[in-house]
Amino acid sequence: MQATTLSPVDPAPALLPHLLRALRAVVGREIGRFLRQPSRLGSALVRPLLWFVVFSAGFHNVFGVAIVPPYETYIEYKVYMVPGLLGMVALFNGMQSSLSMVYDREMGVMRLLLTAPLPRGWLLAFKLLAGTSLSVLQMTVFLLIAWAFGVEVPLEHLPWLLLSMVCAAVMLASVGLVLSVYVKQLENFAGTMNFVIFPMFFISPALYPLWKLEESGAWWLLKLAEFNPFTHAVEAMRFAMYGQFNGTAWAVVLGCTAVFFLAALWGYDPQRGWIRQRG
Repeated sequence: MQATTLSPVDPAPALLPHLLRALRAVVGREIGRFLRQPSRLGSALVRPLLWFVVFSAGFHNVFGVAIVPPYETYIEYKVYMVPGLLGMVALFNGMQSSLSMVYDREMGVMRLLLTAPLPRGWLLAFKLLAGTSLSVLQMTVFLLIAWAFGVEVPLEHLPWLLLSMVCAAVMLASVGLVLSVYVKQLENFAGTMNFVIFPMFFISPALYPLWKLEESGAWWLLKLAEFNPFTHAVEAMRFAMYGQFNGTAWAVVLGCTAVFFLAALWGYDPQRGWIRQRG
């Protein structure tokens, strides 16, 4: 009788269900926690709505918007503000996701998560996906409110705008991942948020076009704005609202996303990052 050869069982097919369970656990936990706290949505939208409703009326005749790409005619200031305020929503939520990771680390949840039998790159990617999902949800709600106030986006441009919103949210959530590596305690997080959020937001074309800085002679601020990743996230969304493609902005957004995520992955490496530092 011919002997049969037993081949070793390939563990690869079991990887996908394992990844799906981890995805549901990590992303589902963040989304479920957000849905159980509806006040978080309101608090996240108060700041951009304040700028949109109050400041757009007060500064309507102060900030003139010239006919520069992607605009083909003069526009209202509130129309100009929308991409910048969408970026504001994603920026603050990215910092909020970072705060959540710092909290989980202090409570021991992050250490348990990183010891799971999965490559840590997948776990951090799931955390990034969770933060991105919450950002896109909040950005979509704000876009609907802006539409109710008269800021219209042509339906044929809406998919392109949504794609740019997702990419901007991923980049800013990856910034939060990097910050969570180096912020050791919750008490230090408020100062870190102010140090990161406000320079990124105000040194950008979120509230005023960059030619205003050039016109006023603030060359050093103009150069800082050009090197600011948030600037390019806002510009990618601004051009997408009109169905146009800004290659430089997209290259910076995608490149910075990769750099920030790899930096976070390096920081959470047990041989180099905070795990080793804490023993």
